[in-house]
Amino acid sequence: MRGGGNMNKMMKQMQKMQKDMMKAQEELQEMSFEGTAGGGMVKVTANGKKEITDIQLNEEVVDPDDLEMLQDLILAATNDVLKQVEDKTNDTMGQFTKGLNMPGGMF
Repeated sequence: MRGGGNMNKMMKQMQKMQKDMMKAQEELQEMSFEGTAGGGMVKVTANGKKEITDIQLNEEVVDPDDLEMLQDLILAATNDVLKQVEDKTNDTMGQFTKGLNMPGGMF
């Protein structure tokens, strides 16, 4: 029953990988990311769950006569921070799926 030994070894490796993936995912969710726009005049902070946790506006960027610019800067900073979270998630979680050829494009 040589095949059984290989199967047990593979199952243990898969369980370890799953445990490592869960730990990495938890660590990602705890991280904080900051996106900026307008040379730092607008800062948006998010966690690894892609939840916006803070928005900071420099007084100088708040112009009642130009709300459209402020809205654009907030959108830009928000998109920046969400892209950072996405990139970090892909980099971190991608290490677990590298080299796996799963059917249906799962990985």
